[in-house]
This record gives sequence, structure tokens and C-alpha cells, in this order.
Amino acid sequence: MSLDFYQDQPHACSYLEGRRARNIYPDPNKPPSKELYSHLIQHGFRRSGDHIYRPFCQDCEACIPVRINLHEFKPNRSQRRCLQTNSDIQIKVRPAEFNFEHFELYSRYLAGRHHGGGMDNPTTDSYINFLTSSWCDTAFVEFRLDHKLVAVAVTDFVKDGASAFYTFFDPALPKRGLGTFAILKQIELARNYELSWLYLGYWIEESPKMRYKTKFSALEAYRSNWRKLDKNFE
Repeated sequence: MSLDFYQDQPHACSYLEGRRARNIYPDPNKPPSKELYSHLIQHGFRRSGDHIYRPFCQDCEACIPVRINLHEFKPNRSQRRCLQTNSDIQIKVRPAEFNFEHFELYSRYLAGRHHGGGMDNPTTDSYINFLTSSWCDTAFVEFRLDHKLVAVAVTDFVKDGASAFYTFFDPALPKRGLGTFAILKQIELARNYELSWLYLGYWIEESPKMRYKTKFSALEAYRSNWRKLDKNFE
């Protein structure tokens, strides 16, 4: 596939304080599509709304794309406990469209978990423009406890894989491990669709918020190709 890429101007890094970052983007004259994204995600790209990007910083390679090999993944002891703890939660796959109940939970999640992170006080437009796309095959996976919405996992589907794009959940339920539970259920969903990979975005060793990703077995990291990320799992 022949494709030109463009780089943006340096800006404050979203992940590491005090760092400057740059991204590259595919040719804006080439309309994005599920087929194009299916190709680019295999080379470390992600989407934000309709835009496809990848960190491309001159003096930093901290952002490492990671994915779970669904043929080899096995939950560890802590993850099995998480599944058991949340066995009373009902799950439903919904279309990726605006829902006020989802938006209300999203707003509470950002206020409780990411206060001061630049995404506070979202508008309905910023919410839908960030989470959805006009060209991507996306689903909102609902998690309900006694009919109350407690989490939503925004999941993209690409050729041979799924991408855990974003998850938001009730910050008043920290003991349930809803973030971990959402990934485990996305693994289950992708396996049911006979897919091979669950893409988790970027792992940054220096960022505490990203360390949870290395708790999942069968994790692969991308540099110039995909290789198993050697970590100790329980």
C-alpha cells in the first residue's frame, strides 16, 4: 500500500509531563476507511474520532503499541477473581451513537478519575467526536448492575481483530475492577467473533496509568514488527 504521511507541530505530551510530542497522520486527501485502519493499526496507529494517528517523536520512543494474542491469552488469578466478582453484571452490545445515559456516566468518570486532565466538563459534541467515527466499525458495550449502567467499553472492529478504544465506568465502584473486567469481556467478545487480536493502544512504561496493560498475558509489542512483550505474570 502506497501512502504519504504528514507530521504535526510539537505539542505538550498527553502522557508524560514536561515532554513535547509529535504525531504522524496518513494523507488527509485519502479518505479513511475500515480497510485502511485495519492495515495501519497493524503498524501501531490508533484513531481519535475520525482521525488516524501515531506518535512519532524525534527523541522519544516511549509510546509502544501493544495487543493481546487472543489464541494464547489466559487470565491470571487476579483476573479470574475479577470475572467472578462481576458475574452479576449484564452485558449488551449497542450501536455507537449518542445516548444521554452513557454521556452522563462519561462525565462522572472524567470528573472522578481524570480531574484536571484536560477532558473535564465534556460537551455532547466533544464526547461524540472523540468516541465515534463516520467510517469505523464501532460498538458501545454496555455493562449494567441491577439495570444500572456502570461501564461502557468503546470497541472498534478491524480485520482479524478488535481494538479497546476507550472505557469509562462508575468511579464509585473501585473494588469491582471495572476497567479490567471490560478488557476481559472484550477479549471474550472478540473470541466469539473468531478474531485474533485485541489492540490496547499504547503502553508507556513510565506512565502509571498505562501499567495495567502488562498484567495481561500473551501481550505483544510493536517496534518494526510485533514481538512478544516479556513480562512476569501471576
